[in-house]
Amino acid sequence: MQPETAGPPAHTNPVRLPNPALFTLPLQRLQRLFAIYAATSPAPLPSPGLAITPEIRYQSELYLPLETIRRLLYRYYRASLTHQPVFSSTPLSTAASWADCFAQLPHYCQLSANPARLLQMVLSDAELHERFIFASFLPARFNGPGFGRYPDQLEWLRQHLRLRSGTQLRVLDAACGSGEGSWELAECAAQAGWRPDQIAIEGWTLDPLEVYGASTRYLPHDAQRQQEYRLRIAPLVQQGWNDAVRFQSADLLADLPQGSFDLIACNGLLGGPLLHNAADLQRVIERLASRLRPGGCLVAADQFHDGWKKKIPGQLLGDLCAAAGLAVARAGEGIVGLKADQ
Repeated sequence: MQPETAGPPAHTNPVRLPNPALFTLPLQRLQRLFAIYAATSPAPLPSPGLAITPEIRYQSELYLPLETIRRLLYRYYRASLTHQPVFSSTPLSTAASWADCFAQLPHYCQLSANPARLLQMVLSDAELHERFIFASFLPARFNGPGFGRYPDQLEWLRQHLRLRSGTQLRVLDAACGSGEGSWELAECAAQAGWRPDQIAIEGWTLDPLEVYGASTRYLPHDAQRQQEYRLRIAPLVQQGWNDAVRFQSADLLADLPQGSFDLIACNGLLGGPLLHNAADLQRVIERLASRLRPGGCLVAADQFHDGWKKKIPGQLLGDLCAAAGLAVARAGEGIVGLKADQ
């Protein structure tokens, strides 16, 4: 079966190439800072595959403060996107130093440890610029392996959907990222006997660039992942599921779009590094629970390491779901909160 072509997607690409002249002076200042860093630091400069030690981190931050680079790159991001960037999506927002940030860059952006040189390269090459923007806002650390993260949960959902009565179903993938999980929900529904005209699946994510990537399956920063994505969903697209799956931008901590749902999946966000304090978790769980229809369910799972699970143990998520009026049970790799029939 042939995948979708990798040509221009139907949606308008939100990435544009800024005028390099706008960055001439700040790049010159950054170049001077890097020259001092390279000539003075006793620790090795960042390089592909280099383990970032505390000394490398300290020297990087001493001579080349991340905040200086962050201000310039944030300016570059604002000039490169047609929407307001969600800076928290980028590695810059959480990195401890430029050395740590460099270590997270894709290999095609690790041609120089000099951030001024990196920005000069992306401003002079439209293809590299687009790949760098997508890599910044859809980094691999957020999306993991894409498909197949929660096979036991999907099996639970298939059984649940086979038993679900009615002729129409509304499903939400909250914090859907680039949309692979939303399409897994479509696969799951199809395997459970639902037709695309019987179901509406919505994917909500904070970053508009993720909405674009999910809507078009256009991931120029990772050609292999894009190919695998398109091949995976090609049978569903041919069966008409493309009309049943929609994506939009939404902030789960702010006002949510309208709608109520029979099933809500919120995998990866609850208990993860982007949402890991009890007050925010409670707010999101309460808001999602309020959007469940009678008899609906909220499922949540994650694959974060034990360090995060010490901050947000599964028991806390269960307690918060119970406090929101849901009956809590296990569901594959995570939990499910069931809303009572009324």
